[in-house]
Amino acid sequence: MTKKCGFVSIVGHPNVGKSTLLNLLVGYKISAIANKPQTTRTNIRGIITEDNYQLILTDTPGIHQRSGNALNQVLNKEAVASLEQADAVVMMVEAGRWTAEDDLVISRLKHSQCPVLLLVNKVDMIKDKTKLLAYLQKVSGQRVFDDIIPMSATKQINTDVFLKKAVSYLPMGDFIYPADYITDKPVKDICSELIREQLVIYLHQEIPYTTAVNIEKFEETEKITTIHATIWVGKKGQKGIVIGKKGATLKRIGSSGRIALEEFLDAKVMLKLWVKVEEHWQNNPRHLGELGITRTT
Repeated sequence: MTKKCGFVSIVGHPNVGKSTLLNLLVGYKISAIANKPQTTRTNIRGIITEDNYQLILTDTPGIHQRSGNALNQVLNKEAVASLEQADAVVMMVEAGRWTAEDDLVISRLKHSQCPVLLLVNKVDMIKDKTKLLAYLQKVSGQRVFDDIIPMSATKQINTDVFLKKAVSYLPMGDFIYPADYITDKPVKDICSELIREQLVIYLHQEIPYTTAVNIEKFEETEKITTIHATIWVGKKGQKGIVIGKKGATLKRIGSSGRIALEEFLDAKVMLKLWVKVEEHWQNNPRHLGELGITRTT
C-alpha cells in the first residue's frame, strides 16, 4: 500500500480556533482551549494516522503584535518556526473579521514555498451568507491561496473537507510515528497545559499571561496518578489572587484541572497545587527552558 506522511502547520492570530480544530481531528484534548488569547504557548503536534496516511498537524501559538518580553518573542518565534518544515501551511482566520495580526501572519507567509490554505473558521456565526460570500471574496485578494475553505470547528462544518484537503498535500513516505501515537508531546507537558488552561478560565485580565505551571511530580500506579504542580506568578500581589479568599480560587482551579487530567489520562488523578512567586520569569531563559518554551535558534 502506498503511504503518505507529512507536516501541516496551522497559523493565525490568537483565539481563532486552532486548538479546537486540532483536538477535534485528533480525537483527544491535547491542546489547551480557552476563550482568551495566548492559551497555546508551544507548538503542539497532533498525529492522525489511517491505513494509508499519517498527518502531523502543528497547533502554533497565535502570532501577535505585542512582543515586549522574552516570552512573547518566543511565542512568535515558535509559530514562525513551524513553517520551516511544513509540507503545507494553513492560515486560519475568523469569518467576518480581518485584523492587523492577520496582516502580520500574511507577511510571515510571504516567502513560503509550500502550499498555503486559507481556513475561514466560525462561519456558523454569520447568518447572512451573502455577507460571508463577500468576505470570502475580499480575503481571497490578500494573497494567492491554494485553497479557501469556510469552516466551523465547533459545529464540525467542513472539517472533513479540510482533513481530506490537508492529506492531499502530504508527500509519499513512510510513517514517522507509531500508528497509536496522537502527539509527540510528553504527557507531563500536556498535563501542565491542561492545568494552565484553568488559570486562563478562572483568572481575569492579564494575570493568566504572567503565570506558568511546572509539573514537579508525576507518579502513576494502577489505582491513581499523583500529580504535584507549581503555579508560577510574576508578582507577589498575584499569589493571593490565584489562591483566592480562603483558597477558594485555587480550589476551583484544582478541581477543574483534575477533571481535565482524568479525562485526558483516562485514570483517577490526585492533583496537588502550589503557588510560588518568580518575578520576571517571562524574561528568564532558564525558567522558559524548564517550561519547554525556549528556542535555541
